[in-house]
Amino acid sequence: MKKLKWMTAVVLSGAMALSLAACGGKGADNGGAPATATGPSGETKGQDAPAAPAAGEEPAETGAMAAPGSENKDPIEIATKPMTEQYILAEMLKLLIEDSTDYTVNITPGIGGGTSNIHPAMVEGEFDLYPEYTSSGYVMVLGHEAVGVSDDEIWETLQTEYHEKFGMAWVGLYGFNNTFTVAVRSDVAKEHNLVTTSDLAAAAGDLTFGGNPDYIERADGFNLLCDTYGLEFKKVMDIDIGLKYQAMASGEIDVTNGYTTDAQLGTEDVVALEDDKHLQANYFCSTVVREDTLAEYPGLEDALMKMDGILTDKDMAALNYKLEAEGMDEKQIALDYLTEKGLIGNE
Repeated sequence: MKKLKWMTAVVLSGAMALSLAACGGKGADNGGAPATATGPSGETKGQDAPAAPAAGEEPAETGAMAAPGSENKDPIEIATKPMTEQYILAEMLKLLIEDSTDYTVNITPGIGGGTSNIHPAMVEGEFDLYPEYTSSGYVMVLGHEAVGVSDDEIWETLQTEYHEKFGMAWVGLYGFNNTFTVAVRSDVAKEHNLVTTSDLAAAAGDLTFGGNPDYIERADGFNLLCDTYGLEFKKVMDIDIGLKYQAMASGEIDVTNGYTTDAQLGTEDVVALEDDKHLQANYFCSTVVREDTLAEYPGLEDALMKMDGILTDKDMAALNYKLEAEGMDEKQIALDYLTEKGLIGNE
């Protein structure tokens, strides 16, 4: 029995997430504003991304006619959060599924609220699968505390509890980790030989940090970063979240807070420092899929596993840059990347 499909999801997508960051303030909506580049649970990062379909409009992806041998099967329904990288990942999943099987795929992009709206819709059977982040599932869905818990333990818990509580599985790990990072202008990193965040302690007194106000004010944001790594900057500036990298490029600031898959980190102008004291929780991306869907669609799991280990943080940032800065179409970005990796033939 195949669900309410995309119609309910489009209603949900009328609310676009406005929360701050990977580790807090998740799931708020803004009543139908354009989607923005966001943190792993669907919270905004300040760069414009393609808008989700408005209520009453058909999603951009509605699937093709059923391929031979799949006439009696409904299209596989994929949901995404309102995040640049999720639009690209959904297209990769669609391409791999349709290239490897006779099934067709629908994509409903940009569900407002991210995890907080997509997971309940998954439970109700309105979607079959979506890209999700490990700590988002562990903290937001399962209600656990991620601090001090190893990535292996988080992964094992996700597999066990999603199966027992929701009849869902986590299939493969794409390879990249979308979490907080400290970003430094490349010339500054070279001048001071900065590779890890610990390296920054010796140079911070000569540098200006610019961050969005809520990150600077949060107890688990800038203050925790400085306490953990012993950082004392020459100057600290409030910078609008959407202008941080512009301020860095102009030389107004030297260091900022970012995400490991920010589009700007796909260039050679900015360097992400290694979180060598493991301050930040990890948000590795994977596919969450209903187990009844895996049973109903033989070969689907094998197709999804082709995403396993194919993307680094740098790779994902570079793909995000193509969409956000260069204006490329997410379908073409996905096709080019999978073709380059030898995972799909030219179409």
